Amino acid sequence: MIPYGRHSVDEDDIAAVVATLRSDWLTGGPAVARFEAAVMKLTGVSHAVACATGTAALHLAAMGLDLGPGDAIVVPAITFLATANAARYVGAEVRFADVDADTGLMTPTTLEQALTRPGAGQPRAIFPVHLNGQCVDMAGILAVADRYGLSVVEDACHALGGAYWLAGTRYPVGHVPRSAAACFSFHPVKTVAMGEGGAITTNDDHLAERLRRLRNHGMSRDPETFQCADAAFDTDGQPNPWYYEMAEPGFNYRASDLHCALGVSQMAKLERFLTRRRALARLYDAALAPLAPIVRPIPRLPSEDDGWHLYVALIDFATMKRSRAEIMDALSKEGIVTQVHYLPVHRQPYYRSLYPGLTLPGADAYYARCLTLPLFPTMPSDVVQRVVSALQAALQ
Repeated sequence: MIPYGRHSVDEDDIAAVVATLRSDWLTGGPAVARFEAAVMKLTGVSHAVACATGTAALHLAAMGLDLGPGDAIVVPAITFLATANAARYVGAEVRFADVDADTGLMTPTTLEQALTRPGAGQPRAIFPVHLNGQCVDMAGILAVADRYGLSVVEDACHALGGAYWLAGTRYPVGHVPRSAAACFSFHPVKTVAMGEGGAITTNDDHLAERLRRLRNHGMSRDPETFQCADAAFDTDGQPNPWYYEMAEPGFNYRASDLHCALGVSQMAKLERFLTRRRALARLYDAALAPLAPIVRPIPRLPSEDDGWHLYVALIDFATMKRSRAEIMDALSKEGIVTQVHYLPVHRQPYYRSLYPGLTLPGADAYYARCLTLPLFPTMPSDVVQRVVSALQAALQ
């Protein structure tokens, strides 16, 4: 079977994990710091905070910005559940923004529509999603954020290694020149795999310090933060070596040394992974061209640095009088696994009960046509034509 995505693990990745197993540290050790340093080097950011998952990263970012009850976070309707759920984890409301019907991306226009539409909570933050590896219009999103006085946290879980332009300067995704933070995922089907893992990048010293506490139960061993001096310090004024304090509750969202050792090894191959993904995307674009307008790639935005996580085709199932399920089943019989990214989150039962009657036509139009085709670095080039030929046969 050809999966829609998969990790690429080599012998040196395995050796890195085995070396960690033989070391003195399985968690909370030097591999975590090395992984954070690798993320900082890639993005050029001041701080990278490793954590357990991309979901944990989004949750920590919401906590770090003190978002909570009475607040609202604007989230695009086309994304994974975690982007919206992060708001609910801290008690905030979700303002779902519509997306461009062809790219699935939140736009400045759909963002402003969400902000001006009546809804629960006072908007305080925007969590734009760089979907499939393509970046949103950050200049436009930030302009809206500035007008409304909102914080921005980039959901970059699909976009490791990508870049966007802002005021004439190219920034790697995660550099956050004007955003509060960016969140990454290192799930096995992502460009870099840690098994499970996440990271938050930020240039805010105070936010980074708080994120590190929150990922570790809210604990601090820094004497400068201690509030209970009688318990914290010995009679000579030195901090007691066993002592720690919790000023606020956090979570056990640490990333282990095992995961980070794999992450460090994988990060060294990122450029190779990206080069291969981009080459396969170009092959798909060419192979699908004869099937237009029934089948076409999602439109390419004016960036040369897309970090392709997924390859999505838009298919006019209605015109062909074939359901998406029928096409996916036909491809599966040919040994080709496809997927759908994503069912609009506002249509999930939980969110429908919270925000009934919400209609977002762009998200519905994107969802009705999207199909994720296989894409991963070790995929042979000839598989692209095999997939496209099978798709064409299934549609006919």
